[in-house]
Amino acid sequence: MRTIEGLAVAPNVQDRKPKTLVAQEFQTTIVGILGHDLRQCLQVIQGTYALLRSRLEEMPQQAWLDRGERAAINLTEQLNCLVDAFYLAERDNALEVSSVGLGPLFWRLLNENEDAALQRGIDLRAILTDAHVVSNPVLLGCILRNLVTNAIRYTEPGGRVLIGCRRKGPEIRIDVYDTGIGIPEDQLPRIFESFTRLVPERGKGLGIGLSIVRRALEVLGHRIEVRSVAGEGSLFSIYVPAVAANAS
Repeated sequence: MRTIEGLAVAPNVQDRKPKTLVAQEFQTTIVGILGHDLRQCLQVIQGTYALLRSRLEEMPQQAWLDRGERAAINLTEQLNCLVDAFYLAERDNALEVSSVGLGPLFWRLLNENEDAALQRGIDLRAILTDAHVVSNPVLLGCILRNLVTNAIRYTEPGGRVLIGCRRKGPEIRIDVYDTGIGIPEDQLPRIFESFTRLVPERGKGLGIGLSIVRRALEVLGHRIEVRSVAGEGSLFSIYVPAVAANAS
């Protein structure tokens, strides 16, 4: 099993925020709200297509549904990348960290990805936890959302995707595990490069999901470890400082 590690950079935190940063934060908030609302609309569209598909039998109608469904999926992926990239660009100099509960975060990840997993016949689960970490909730959510989306995309029907965490000294290790196609050893060093899609036929995205993950990790000062075996699956582990017991 090949492992790669790294990506630990201290975040840049400023106590006082110039007016330009306040304006940037306002813009980021607006984009975040719009992104959330658009995601909800797209989820409704995808759910409608799934319902219509179950009631149609004629092939021409199925073909048109396929085209519309693929368009909605691609739009969702590109919207996610756009919102995540914008947030990273605006928050670099005004990063705020706090106590983040992993239990509610895992629940949101399940809720956001449940339909995609069901459509692919994948068992998506998360282990219950009351652990809290020191991070930025939006950036940490961005990281895990990208990892879970990739895990579902590269896992065959009948496979499993598991989200969980465990204590490792002063840190919490957050795991996203899948039984998917895995990553060839010679491709592991490339997976965090921009516009890299190791299996293009698996999706029409821009190939920047893991590069956004890398950028978010650098901003937060968290580190990542990747283990993968081609044909057997992958394990992405994020190491995040744990909240002290008396603080939580």
